[in-house]
Amino acid sequence: MTYCVGLLVQSGVVMIADTRTNAGIDNVSTFRKLHLFGAGGERAIAIACAGNLSISQSVIAMVSEGVVNPETGETERIEDMPSMFRAAQLVGFAVRRMRKELGEALEEAGLPFDVAFLLAGQIAGREMRMYMVYAAGNFIECGRDSPFFQIGEHKYGKPILDRSVQWDTTLNDAIKLGLLSMDSTLRSNLGVGLPLDIAVIPRDALEITVSRRIENGDPYFRDLSDRWSAALRAAHMDIPSPPWGVGD
Repeated sequence: MTYCVGLLVQSGVVMIADTRTNAGIDNVSTFRKLHLFGAGGERAIAIACAGNLSISQSVIAMVSEGVVNPETGETERIEDMPSMFRAAQLVGFAVRRMRKELGEALEEAGLPFDVAFLLAGQIAGREMRMYMVYAAGNFIECGRDSPFFQIGEHKYGKPILDRSVQWDTTLNDAIKLGLLSMDSTLRSNLGVGLPLDIAVIPRDALEITVSRRIENGDPYFRDLSDRWSAALRAAHMDIPSPPWGVGD
């Protein structure tokens, strides 16, 4: 299982992904699921992936090395795309290509074609965008009313985002909220695990200003988790008991 979250706020993009891949209780591995692309001053793009690891790795390799456009015969790479919309189209095309190549074999093996991507970033002269690409290769764009996307095991980390993330949320607050969402998921699902990869792209910077891995025991993440737990306990105690409750 996987959990990835992308937040697109007024001041930029935050992308966070766990690294756990679970193929059974005795086969737990760590693989990077957040992939970064960019050229200083020209573009900054992040792609997070969830689902079948072999499919997602193949798609990332295809958009990195190039996919032949059947209409033009040209090889297209994500770093050549003129807009984020075209980048989303390229990822979608690569997903459909993999479905065509592997779909029948997976079906015969009783395995679903399970994959999803978050694609976010900015290209010079264009607006910052974020898309979610589905297993069919279609995609939707993130909007101001709900300025975040999630893929993978999203239910445990969604409530805090629903309550807290807004378009005018600062980039630092978006980082905190994304990490709190991840912490909530880590506590409730053993299929999601550390280390975490995080990338931050400020609007119009055209570069990834934060790219780091949060390991087990990271002092900031541990403190954030402890403070959040204490704050939740304190908030619970501050709420009056129900007037129709039972005596203690």
